[in-house]
Amino acid sequence: MPKAPSTFLFDLDGTLIDHFAAIHRSYKHTLGEMGLPAPTLAQVRSAVGGGFENSMRRFVSEAELPRAMKIYREYWDRTMLDDVVLLPGALPLLEALKNKGAALAVLSNKVGPSSRLICEHLGIKPFLQAIVGAQDTPWLKPQPELIAYVLGLLKATAAGAVMIGDSPYDIEAAHTGSMPAWCVTTGTHDAGQLRAAGADVIYANLDGIREALGL
Repeated sequence: MPKAPSTFLFDLDGTLIDHFAAIHRSYKHTLGEMGLPAPTLAQVRSAVGGGFENSMRRFVSEAELPRAMKIYREYWDRTMLDDVVLLPGALPLLEALKNKGAALAVLSNKVGPSSRLICEHLGIKPFLQAIVGAQDTPWLKPQPELIAYVLGLLKATAAGAVMIGDSPYDIEAAHTGSMPAWCVTTGTHDAGQLRAAGADVIYANLDGIREALGL
């Protein structure tokens, strides 16, 4: 177990929250409106993580992309808070870390305004010093500029910081930002995939992280 960090950057989907039911429903609605086959939940889970446009490209052509994004966003804005839940262990971990004086932020490739609305809806916004998502900056994970930007908001450095996530995007973001990647298997990738992608530590869930930190 590495020395306990003082700064924690959390991914959102698959790490702190389960939003896949709403995401899957939105993809089914979008592709149905375009006369395309409905994707399976497994297909959607494997597509997300690298930013919305890149995910949508897995299902539509480049020419169809603008229309697909418009349909999706209009539907998403109406329904995004339906079926979103905190993953087990999220609230106790955030609360315990906050009580210990750690700096906490969400760093997501989900659109920033959606990320902040969801964190507020689920009651975790008060524990977070920053919630940064797509379109808040010119960058997406795993670009190192994004990590540097968020650390700057927290007045922190990579020394003593850790990225907690569920995907290779989070692992690469952590390593390009010169920090370790602690991963959970509650999202898009299993332990073998995360290990192959270079995760420094792998936990079954967030309770495992809290227990390892002695919180």
